[in-house]
Amino acid sequence: MTHVPSGKDPIESAPDVIAPIDPQIGRFVSELMQSQMGDARVSQPSFREMRHDAEVIREPWRRGGPVMAGIRDMQVPAARGDVHVRLFRPCASSEPRPALIYLHGGGWTMFSIDTHERIMRELAARAGVVVIGVDYALSPEAKFPFALHQIEEVVRWVASHADEFEVDPERLAIGGDSAGANLAVGTSLMLRDAGDPGVLQGLLLIYGCFTHLLSETSANGYGAEGNLLTSSEMAAFWRNYLADPADALDPLASPMLAQLEGLPPTFQVIAQCDVLAEQNVAFAKRLHEAGVAAEKREYAGATHSFLEAVSIAEVAGRALDDCATWLRKRLRASS
Repeated sequence: MTHVPSGKDPIESAPDVIAPIDPQIGRFVSELMQSQMGDARVSQPSFREMRHDAEVIREPWRRGGPVMAGIRDMQVPAARGDVHVRLFRPCASSEPRPALIYLHGGGWTMFSIDTHERIMRELAARAGVVVIGVDYALSPEAKFPFALHQIEEVVRWVASHADEFEVDPERLAIGGDSAGANLAVGTSLMLRDAGDPGVLQGLLLIYGCFTHLLSETSANGYGAEGNLLTSSEMAAFWRNYLADPADALDPLASPMLAQLEGLPPTFQVIAQCDVLAEQNVAFAKRLHEAGVAAEKREYAGATHSFLEAVSIAEVAGRALDDCATWLRKRLRASS
């Protein structure tokens, strides 16, 4: 059973040093923030308005990139309502291919498979895998653990109906960025605890959120106002997601508190200039201590969401290449 391990707070403050942001990523951050300021509303926007604004602001960053052999939208039947998924097939082939089930970020509150389409196409093309994006239900309308149960059903459906997706059920991985990485770990924990740890062969975790706790160093450093993701925004996202503040102690919501033994091999992308960098490093340590075959890469000068800047930032391309290399190696080895 998943439970909270004993011992001290797993987050240990990093040195109080602010590293410079990569100039190309700095341009990405500046343009995003200018767009947000340009779309500022007089009154507090509704969640519907906030999501619409986010889609518009992110639209230029998903243009271009690899062309897929096929893109297909599907509805996966689930007990809590059908779930919309989108398949990205990088090349025409009748052979079942390995697949990555991808969960977008956005603080459990916003974004979609549209905002993250470029990232998913990049991963599909570079790794040679089918990527299946999941439009899970957003909070605060759908509180923890609603989305987790949806995603678990999607994973099981893909595994048991692999022929419909033209994928190899023995070569499935799951991954995501930010809140999506949190959901990917939570889904893996649920499958493990249900006695089905072999459904997934890998975990791809991109600048993930693994605990509601932030050290003072992180909160006042890369989480200060003016950064792309602030500590106050993270606090709001957690309020939106959790049905009760006590749920922050549930390891399925805060994977930092889980027993991690038995999780699939893992690859972590860590952005150096990110309010979540500290907890990503701590989570990597916990994975290692649990005996998980875990690898990590930290990208100097990178901020939260930096993969979205792949059209202008070399560091984003390097990170995507590293993810693709790991996926190819991991999913080929599991065949």
